[in-house]
Order: sequence, then C-alpha cells, then structure tokens
Amino acid sequence: MEHAIEVKNLVKNYDGFSLKDVSFNLPCGTVMGFIGQNGAGKTTTIKAILNLFKRNGGDIKIFGLDNIKDEEKIKEDISVVFDEICFHDTLNAYQLNKVFSYIYKNWSEKTYLDFIEKFELPLKKKIKTFSRGMKMKLQIAVALSHEAKLLILDEPTSGLDPVVRIEVLDVFREYMQDESRSILISSHLTADLEKIADYITFIDKGKILLSESKDKILESHRIIKCGKDKVSEIKAEIIGSRITEFGAEVLVKDFANNPGATLALGDSFICEGAALDDIMRFYCKGGETGL
Repeated sequence: MEHAIEVKNLVKNYDGFSLKDVSFNLPCGTVMGFIGQNGAGKTTTIKAILNLFKRNGGDIKIFGLDNIKDEEKIKEDISVVFDEICFHDTLNAYQLNKVFSYIYKNWSEKTYLDFIEKFELPLKKKIKTFSRGMKMKLQIAVALSHEAKLLILDEPTSGLDPVVRIEVLDVFREYMQDESRSILISSHLTADLEKIADYITFIDKGKILLSESKDKILESHRIIKCGKDKVSEIKAEIIGSRITEFGAEVLVKDFANNPGATLALGDSFICEGAALDDIMRFYCKGGETGL
C-alpha cells in the first residue's frame, strides 16, 4: 500500500463555493501539511475524506479502501482532531475513557491514562471547565489511544500558546516514530508545518495550487528584492509581487532549476529563501501595491 489517503477529482458544490477537482495523495509514513486561507476549502476537504456529506464527484481512498463502501473498517484505523472539541462538555476525562472503550476495538485504557497524566489533565473535572489548550490535549489523548494508523488534524494548534504548541508538535513527532503511521494536518500556522511536514498541499478558493514535498516547494521558490523599476528585468517565473514606494518584493518559481536567471541580474537584486507564509501570501494575493 503506497498511500494513506488518495483524493482524486473531488467536487463539492455549495451556494457561493465549490471544491474544484481536488486531487492529492498522502504517502504512507509521512506528514502532509494542508494549507490555505480561511474559507479556502481545507475543512470541506477533510469532511469529504471522513464521508461526512454527499459529494458531487470524485473518488477517495484510505489505505486503498473506498471511503464510502469501507467506511466502518477505515474508521477503526483513523483518528480525527478538530479545531473545536466534539465531546459533551458535561463529561469528564474518566467518563470519556469508558465511552471510547465501547467504540474502538483497539482502545487502550493504559495509553489514554498515560496521556492524561503526561498532559497533566484532571480526570474528574467537567470538560466545560477546561481551557482551550486542555481541551486540545484531551482530544489528542483520545486520538492516540486506539492504535490509529492515520491522524487527520484540523487546526490542532490554532489559538494555543507557544509552550502548548511545542508540546503538541512533540507528541506528533513521537507518534510518527512508527513509520507505518501518517498524518494529514490542516493549519494556517505554517511555521509549525515547516517543522514537521514532509509534504505540503496548498488549496485556494477550492482549487489545489501546489501538492508536493515541502523541501521541493521551498527550494523552488525565492523572494527577490529590488527597486520597483527593476521588476521587469527578472526573467524567472513571477508568482506575485508587492510594490511600495521603497521598492519591490517578488516571489519567483522554479528558482532551483534556473538560479542563474536571477543571480545574473547583479547587485541591484537581493535573493532570499521563501517561507511557506510568503508562498501563501503571494499566490493568494498576486500583485499588490502600497503606492
């Protein structure tokens, strides 16, 4: 089995928004960061993968199995963490242990209680008294306690303080030490994804713009800084630019394949690496001007 997730030509139409032939693959044993602006289609795609609504077209396979026909079997082997907690807020962590022991065949009470202790979560306090960080840790404790082979995470670090975010990312790294496991993580916090992702899929307005290895994406894009009158001299493929009265910042693509095209321009141009944040900004905004 080569891929944990295969999405092919996924279509979902809403009033005012559509997923348009969304296709990407998550190789087994890897972490894929799923990025895009709010409203770009990340959560809709994840819900389609989980078969939470009827789609208008396309095919989705998880572990090589059809996500509709084989839904029950598939969901034994996946865990999901959403931005908002889905547990009833009058329950406590101890009661959740009992609930999930009836849901998952491979539920491990020991693993769950070990995570509760690791995360310093109270067993008997109601979930409604938990902070946002505590609720996210509780979701992760549940997600990692039934031997799931695939984690699907929708904004798991959004709104968390830096200390908790680092703690959560470390847990995901530990999970991936078993090379048979995979993670699809949706987030607009691209700095987190640069630390743990092997692949990046970038969606904008319901359409996939990029889907390949993180290293390849970062290597093939550069930021060129120059005077605003020098932009026309850049020969590389321009994705977008930001022009102000002080100068210009230009995102170029395929730099790794043709670095000489830019380097030959001389001292009037400064070439810098592009972060995922930069890449998202220029692809989404295109040409901007501060004039």
